[in-house]
Amino acid sequence: MKHITHYILKLKTCICILAIVSLTSCGTNSNEKGETEDKSTTEETKDNGEGIGHFHNVTVGALDGAMATKGEAIFKTKCAACHKTTDEKVVGPGLKGVTERRKPTWILNMITNPQEMTQKDPTAKKLLEEHLTQMTFQDVNDDDARSIVEFLRKNDGAK
Repeated sequence: MKHITHYILKLKTCICILAIVSLTSCGTNSNEKGETEDKSTTEETKDNGEGIGHFHNVTVGALDGAMATKGEAIFKTKCAACHKTTDEKVVGPGLKGVTERRKPTWILNMITNPQEMTQKDPTAKKLLEEHLTQMTFQDVNDDDARSIVEFLRKNDGAK
């Protein structure tokens, strides 16, 4: 009986060790230096110009003046403390020309998902490195974010 108990204890120990090894190796990828990287992060950092978030393939048409007016009001209350609509940096970058440099999808994802964007999107990472301040989530819903994009388009001369 003592021999069986010892065997069961050894078997449980082996199973635990295998489980730990399996769990710690999941989701990693070895690079050339033998270091490991999280697969989910590396796959999401491929720059498709759309950013990280729930917006995908957003296209815009002619400028919607009413939406741009609404977006301007939202911008003044939620964004203007850190951003100007000129080239001038405040806390964050100046936004003049942003709709010419970035896809609407990217801008929408940045507005609604800034934390994950600055962790996983190459362009947003560079902006964080340059400006040294994490953009905070301003509790802007999807419709309001879209209105802000229209305001930024208007600011950049869209018709």
